[in-house]
Amino acid sequence: MPQDMPPAGGYDAVQYKRNLPSRGLFRPGPLLAAGGVLMLYGWYKLVIGIREQNEMAREKMWSRIHLAPLLQAEEDRDLVRRHLADQAREKELLGKNFKVYNSDRYVRPTFAALPGHVTK
Repeated sequence: MPQDMPPAGGYDAVQYKRNLPSRGLFRPGPLLAAGGVLMLYGWYKLVIGIREQNEMAREKMWSRIHLAPLLQAEEDRDLVRRHLADQAREKELLGKNFKVYNSDRYVRPTFAALPGHVTK
């Protein structure tokens, strides 16, 4: 029995890949370019946001620095008002003002808020 042999001139080439044209943005080049542009835009917005955040923090710090003397003056006015009211109340109740400390030096009062009901 004779052996089967290939045809004269050989077999045709086997087509193992598709013959479709690569179109649109799904090629690697445009995809990488679009991703790069998107990342650059994101980094740009991030840097702009960080700069704005730093500027806001600087403005907040300077506003606090400039407001500190005003707030201190308001607190001092409130302390003087309370001190004079306490002296007037003490004079009304006791007939005269008593010295609590053994000096004439002004001692700033300290206020502590204590809870009304303490449990152990």
